[in-house]
Amino acid sequence: MEKHDIIEQLGLEHHPLEGGYFTRTYESDERIANSRRRLLTSIYYMLTDNNSVGFLHKNRSDIIHYFHSGDPITYVTISESGELEKHVLGMNLYAGQRPQLLVRGGCWKASVLTSGEYGLISEAVSPGFEYCDNELATVEAIGSRFPNLLSILRPYIKNQTSYHSE
Repeated sequence: MEKHDIIEQLGLEHHPLEGGYFTRTYESDERIANSRRRLLTSIYYMLTDNNSVGFLHKNRSDIIHYFHSGDPITYVTISESGELEKHVLGMNLYAGQRPQLLVRGGCWKASVLTSGEYGLISEAVSPGFEYCDNELATVEAIGSRFPNLLSILRPYIKNQTSYHSE
């Protein structure tokens, strides 16, 4: 199947903040006690050769990413303490790829399709995703929090042109 067929068949739309394509597939009816927040939400998410970066952001909730098809997707994660790690979601286990990745709430993450036509994953978010829990990185915020990582992370920061070096 080609990327356009998958986008059409799954009803994927361009992600307004992070890049790539997505559609919400599940919202639990169950809610966190004394809250409007859903217990769990899930989406399909796809990066393509012409929309290949999921921009650096962090979420309040834990997110488990599940690889489905296409080409591997590389994730760059930064823990709250500033530890940078790279993980590759894919099915070539011999090459160190994994079909599943947990990104804890509060960690920064970016994703990139480095080659191929597309990579399709799902994400399960608990407690459920809310846009108010999502923070998109800026050069200024990352530069002040992780100055030693800024040169590595700059390609994954949306609207990076607002940065002014001294």
